[in-house]
Amino acid sequence: MKKVSRFWSLGFLFLSLTVLLFGCGKGSDEAEPASGSDGDSGGKKKLVVGTDATYAPMEYMDNNGNIVGIDIDIVEAIAKEAGVEVEFKNIGWEPLFPAVENGEVDFAVSSITITKERQETFDFTEPYYIANQVILVKKESDIKSFKDLKDKKVSVQINTTGHTMMKEIQGNTSSKIIAAETMPLAIEELLNGNADAAVGDNSTVNEYIKNNPNVEVEIVEDDSAEKEYYGLMVKKGNSEVVDLLNEGIQKIKENGKLKEITGFDVE
Repeated sequence: MKKVSRFWSLGFLFLSLTVLLFGCGKGSDEAEPASGSDGDSGGKKKLVVGTDATYAPMEYMDNNGNIVGIDIDIVEAIAKEAGVEVEFKNIGWEPLFPAVENGEVDFAVSSITITKERQETFDFTEPYYIANQVILVKKESDIKSFKDLKDKKVSVQINTTGHTMMKEIQGNTSSKIIAAETMPLAIEELLNGNADAAVGDNSTVNEYIKNNPNVEVEIVEDDSAEKEYYGLMVKKGNSEVVDLLNEGIQKIKENGKLKEITGFDVE
């Protein structure tokens, strides 16, 4: 009986050790960090970035389906200097704001002008880009300034600075303001004859002209349009992310990387 019991005890011990070792191995696998966590990026924090990739050259989709553009290059440079990883999500312009507010993304980059109205709901980083509004018209148009748009049909991208400007010129309830979902669609309204002019950021309108040299349109610049300052938009009260991004912005201003990307200095 002792012999049998001894063999049984040794067998039970061996089985117990096997189960224990197997359990430890499984536990190690489960402890592997999920994609995007600190563990698979060399210990770097990962931030999810929302954008509206329809605004070339600032943010748009290339032929391979990648989100690219000046804004994207700037954020990647900021992230490198701040020591964080970034993941971009193409959300769209209108959904972008609730996505930041609800914490779906850590911050947004999408040629977002810093305004007092937006600052009531969101926090912004220091400015990283300067832009201004211009008017796109068909050639030989009689429109020469923003004042000339008072009684004209004007297309804009909805809830952008251009949209706000037209409301100030024509009134909030004007039926002559055509608010399109994207700037390319706003330009299409002009080309299709549904609008007398389109108003948008100089960078985007200039990019359209460059890519469509045969289209019979021209840009009207008006010095009355105030300069706009783009910032990265963060959920209200999230000072940790704002401070981190500002640190990166300051570094790429100092080392010349921001000027290299944009072509000009941003103070």
